[in-house]
Amino acid sequence: MKRITAKEVETLLNEGKNLNIIDVREAKEVAAGKIPSTINIPLRLVEFRMHELDKAKEYIIVCRSGARSSRATQLLKGNGFNVINLTGGMLVWEGIVD
Repeated sequence: MKRITAKEVETLLNEGKNLNIIDVREAKEVAAGKIPSTINIPLRLVEFRMHELDKAKEYIIVCRSGARSSRATQLLKGNGFNVINLTGGMLVWEGIVD
């Protein structure tokens, strides 16, 4: 499984890179703060909403600690998506939040 750190994502965003980030936390968790421009697809809905995603794009998957995002990354990778797990999740995120 591909992995990326929160600091690497923050650097890419600060450089103006257009990243496709999916937050798999529940809506209530996301409402408390999320990485700017993320899409919220709770883990329990990922398999039902993957048709909304583009297999030609790369997605960074994030959650609170990295556990749920790891499961989502495995599920999406197994279905042909190019995905990277953000290790440590929002617990280690030090960048700007919406």
